[in-house]
Amino acid sequence: MKEIQKIDTAIVNANVVLENGILWDGVILLNGGRIHSFGKARETEIPKDAVQIDAGGAYVGPGFVDIHVHEGGRYTTYYDPAKTATHFLRHGTTSFLATPYYSMTFDEIMRALRILRDAMGKVGTLKGIYMEGPYTNPDYGANAATNPWRAEMDEAQMKAMVDAAGDMVKVWTVAPERKGIQAFLQYAKKVNPTVRFALGHSEATPMQIRALGKFRPTVLTHAFDATGRLPVYEGTRGYGPDEYALKEPEVYTELISDSCGIHVHPELQQLLLHCKGVDRVVLITDSTYQNSPNPEALQHVEDLNFDPFGGISGSKMTMEQACRNVMTHTNCGIAQAFLMASTNPSRVIGLDDEVGSIAVGKTADLVFVDDRFRVQRVMLKGELCHFASEE
Repeated sequence: MKEIQKIDTAIVNANVVLENGILWDGVILLNGGRIHSFGKARETEIPKDAVQIDAGGAYVGPGFVDIHVHEGGRYTTYYDPAKTATHFLRHGTTSFLATPYYSMTFDEIMRALRILRDAMGKVGTLKGIYMEGPYTNPDYGANAATNPWRAEMDEAQMKAMVDAAGDMVKVWTVAPERKGIQAFLQYAKKVNPTVRFALGHSEATPMQIRALGKFRPTVLTHAFDATGRLPVYEGTRGYGPDEYALKEPEVYTELISDSCGIHVHPELQQLLLHCKGVDRVVLITDSTYQNSPNPEALQHVEDLNFDPFGGISGSKMTMEQACRNVMTHTNCGIAQAFLMASTNPSRVIGLDDEVGSIAVGKTADLVFVDDRFRVQRVMLKGELCHFASEE
C-alpha cells in the first residue's frame, strides 16, 4: 500500500463499521482516495483545510463486493459491464465480478470474455470474472433442460476458454463428478495460478471432492441451491456438496438471502451461520434478468426471478437488499452483514489488501446506510458518487 500523509477529506458524525464492531460517533480521515485513519470524534483532530462530509449519523462501512452477479438493471455484467456497474454502484456495490451463465454456449462465452477483457481497467468497479461453469453438472440449476454442456469435455474448447479468460477469472465453479474435470483444473491453475475453484451445480460426495487433492474447491457456489445428494441405503439421508462445505472449516459458502427465504429457508440460513460463522459466509445477489412470470403461488415475491418452467432463476436483488434480508432471517447485526457483504467476499477473490473493510491504507470505497440498510450515499476512491437519475 502507498504511504499516506496529508489529509484532504474528513467524514464526520459517522457510525463507523469495522471488522470487530461499530465505532459510534466516529470520524474517517482520507487522503488521495485512501483511508488515512479513523477514530472517535472526541479524540480525532481534523485539519482545518480538510473537506468535511457529514454522515448524518449513518452507518459508514466498506463498499459491497458482489462476487456472483449475472445481470442488473436489464443489462448483463458480461456483455454490458459499464451499465450494470452503474446500476449496482448506486446501491452500494463498489466491486463486482462479472458472471457469465453456466448455460451459455461456447461462442457466447468467448464473446463475453472478449468484451470483459476490453472492459478491465475501464470499468472501475469491475474486478474480474466469476465463471459459474460450464463444467458443472447440467442436471442442476435453472433451465437445466436446455443446458448445452452435456457432452464430454472437448479439450480444444476447454483450453480456448481458459486461455481467453486468463488472469481475469477469480473463481471457477466446477462439479467434481464431471468426467475430465481433473485435466481442466490442472490447466486452469497452470494458466492462472491465483484462481480459486468453487463447488457448485453438483451432486459430488465429500469423497469425490477430496479426491481432487490440491485442486479442492475453497468456495461453495450458492449454498443449498442447485446441489444434489446421491441416494444411500434404505432411505438414509445422502450427503453432498452442502454437507462437505458445512464440515470443512476453510471453505467459504455463498448465500442468496432473498426476502421470502425461498432460495434458502431461514432455518437453513441460521444453520449456515451457526456452522460456518459469519467469517465464512459470503452474501451474493446472483442477480439475473428474466421475462418469465412468477408461479401462481409466488405472485407476491418481488426480489426473485423464475425460469419458464417455474424454477428459481436467480434474484432481482441488490446487495443492500441481501443484507437487510439476512438480518431479518438470522438476527445478525449490521456489522455482521457488512462482514458477509464486503469483507469475506474480498478475501475470497484476493482483494482484501485493497477493499472490503475500513483499515488504514485501503481504498476509500465506502457506503453510507441507515438502520434499515438503505443506501444513502456511496463513495468510490474517496469521491462521493452522483447519479444523474433513478432507473
